[in-house]
Amino acid sequence: MAVEVRAPMPGNIMEILVKVGDAVKADDEILILEAMKMENPIYAPEDGVVKEINVKEKDSVEAEQLLVVLE
Repeated sequence: MAVEVRAPMPGNIMEILVKVGDAVKADDEILILEAMKMENPIYAPEDGVVKEINVKEKDSVEAEQLLVVLE
């Protein structure tokens, strides 16, 4: 079953740390979101494989925007 990783707040994507096909464990950092002049790591909520990355570096995102899909 797919797991959606969504932005917890509005901000800008600073760095994407995974690519499609990468295996991740729960609590692995998958990207860095800059919000309120702070770098906020976004973590994998559970073990899985990266199926989709729906943003690119320097993208501006809104709260609850879909960032990554894990399978």
